[in-house]
Amino acid sequence: MLTFEEIVEKAKNFTKKPTQEDFLEFYGYYKQATVGDCNTDEPEDVVRKAMWNSWKEKAGMSAEDAKAKYIEVYHKYAPKYE
Repeated sequence: MLTFEEIVEKAKNFTKKPTQEDFLEFYGYYKQATVGDCNTDEPEDVVRKAMWNSWKEKAGMSAEDAKAKYIEVYHKYAPKYE
């Protein structure tokens, strides 16, 4: 079984670029797993705000749970983007 870090590297190397919506799902879990609860002010830029919201929605989730969810998301999308 691959580790969270190995899965992150595999996701970074998808041959096809994920849609913005799919990327945001990865992003929110990644930030929660590696940083914890969102600790920045809400940005005004539309794209950055979408990323911030994806992370903010995961508030209270443990790093281990966020890593597990990230791995689930990877397995969900890998066939589509590898």
